[in-house]
Amino acid sequence: MIFQFPSFLWALASLAIPIIIHLFNFRKTTRIYFSNTRFLKQVKQETTQKRKIKQYLVLASRLLFLLFLVLAFAQPFIPAAEQISDQKNVIVYLDNSLSMSTPVAEKTRALDEAIARVVEILNVFPEDVNYQLITNDFAPFSNSFKSKSQVIDFLSQVRLSSISRTSQEIAQRVLRKNCTFFWLSDFQQSTAGKSIKLDTTLFTKLIPIKFNKPSNVFIDTVSLANPFVIGGEKNSIHVGFRNSGEKRVEGLVTKLTINNVQTSAATINIEPNSSTTLSFDLPNSLSGTSKTVVSFSDYPVSFDNEFYFVIDYSTRVNVIEIKAENAVTSVERVFGNKELFAFNSFLASNLNYSLLQSADLVVVNQLDKLDKPLIAALKSLTESNTILFIPGGKPDVASYRDLIKQQIKVIESGINQVALDQPDFSNPFFKNVFEEKSQLMAMPLASQLIDWGADRSAYLKFKDGRPFLSRVGAIYLMACPLVKTYTDISAHALFVPIMYRLAAIANRSEQTHYYTLSNPVVSIKADSISGEEPIIMKGKMEIIPTQRRINNRMVLEVPKYIADKGFYSLIFRSDTLGTIAYNLDKAESMLNCLTPEQAKVQLGGHASISIVDSGNGASDFSAEIKEKYLGKPLWKYALVLALFFLLAEVLLLRFLK
Repeated sequence: MIFQFPSFLWALASLAIPIIIHLFNFRKTTRIYFSNTRFLKQVKQETTQKRKIKQYLVLASRLLFLLFLVLAFAQPFIPAAEQISDQKNVIVYLDNSLSMSTPVAEKTRALDEAIARVVEILNVFPEDVNYQLITNDFAPFSNSFKSKSQVIDFLSQVRLSSISRTSQEIAQRVLRKNCTFFWLSDFQQSTAGKSIKLDTTLFTKLIPIKFNKPSNVFIDTVSLANPFVIGGEKNSIHVGFRNSGEKRVEGLVTKLTINNVQTSAATINIEPNSSTTLSFDLPNSLSGTSKTVVSFSDYPVSFDNEFYFVIDYSTRVNVIEIKAENAVTSVERVFGNKELFAFNSFLASNLNYSLLQSADLVVVNQLDKLDKPLIAALKSLTESNTILFIPGGKPDVASYRDLIKQQIKVIESGINQVALDQPDFSNPFFKNVFEEKSQLMAMPLASQLIDWGADRSAYLKFKDGRPFLSRVGAIYLMACPLVKTYTDISAHALFVPIMYRLAAIANRSEQTHYYTLSNPVVSIKADSISGEEPIIMKGKMEIIPTQRRINNRMVLEVPKYIADKGFYSLIFRSDTLGTIAYNLDKAESMLNCLTPEQAKVQLGGHASISIVDSGNGASDFSAEIKEKYLGKPLWKYALVLALFFLLAEVLLLRFLK
């Protein structure tokens, strides 16, 4: 037992006062004489013995009254099982991410439970303690220590946030190291981040907010069956649903809404901890930019029941062909659809180099020799553009090597066409290329003219493993010219989808149908942007993002999590450059949580980290905080005992004759 104010123990000297009064009873007695005192002497002996017992009891009551009164002022307490550091500064992290909307009881969200626990922590400490309250928003309020009343006012304004924070981000936000830190969270596995080691001088108290893991359905992926969208042509969208819960979800009604008009609906069943894909046919009448939403009703977790994405029917892929002869090539015939492609073909001797920067895909078609200006121009494209290199019939290996930067040799064994091997259907390059994946598909014939070096990841190969279509960086390489002497692939059904796939890869920045709030960087073409006036993102809120020009593109860097999910228009001056969609990071939808012990290990596992059980009622939680970390105060018991012995003295004097 320890005394908070031990100086009051000097008052124990007052215990001598009742003893002195007892020893020196100054009441005068009167002596009376009788003829026969035998009987009176016996009575006197009996009454004196009883009076002494009464006096001893009264003395004991007075002594104990004074003793416990002094102890009450000295405020004794039992030391805490786990000491805390500086009680003048306390840090509290309150997890208000969307996963905290999960109910912990009937009509009680995990966030409400956590806020109640914070209030209980505030009530435990003295009034002069200051607090740093950290939430996922990292609001300016958290940049300094506040009083108890200020923190309570701020708690009334705390709402669910779309921001997820890793353990490392939270630890870096702590203002002081040598103090007490209460960490209230559901400790999601998907958002915890890498293991860290908290400072050992930070006395961390983990308070897990526990809830039974519910079944939660969310959208995992969205993709188009045909990456090139054009009005009037059939297309569909594939939506991947995931059930992260332990229960089977049956009869989940999903809806597809395009430009605020519901176009289709379907019902799906999803097994526990599994995924399923649902396809929606898109109307043929769509044109321009279409704001598309997939929604469903999934309770009790509903923050991820909508998914936003944009289908742009107005974007065209910019393709430039550089050729040796003034004739219509197979490349020009493939990209001749003017609604899908902005195609331009130039002779190598009459090339406008300034146009290359605006191209998505550059096709170098059957040039025997590359001059130095062309090599320099192609090298400048490899960071942001895609190049398809088709060799000429009489290749100049030295000029090729200046561009490719690896060993190249010409195969001199003559022309011997053989069938190519079946493509690897699991390769992402061939995703959505084939409706039916048959190993009996007839393959085109080809012969190898150029050996581009070892390549074990070629997209198309000869049966002996030699590459036919391979890749070095952003440059896709063919092994021979597209002429009948070497190959018939340009007349094969495989040629068009492969060329379209290359165009889709080249146009990937324009084919981004949605972004996530955790990675909100946007890249758009800067052809029509000039001057210093910024681009404005306008949706649920108006944002002026950080923006910089890289070659022919404008990169917009939105501060992380500052936007909300939904659609945003990109406005430059009075023109709308396009529309983008933001969605939540799907990691927040995965409700698997670390156990308190796992969370402790994830934060370093040292002795200064302890766990507080928040599963009991408010009074039990407060009592546990006080007893475990502040010690158990005993002054109330001392005061009660002092009053008890004071009452005992009164009763003894009143009723004991």
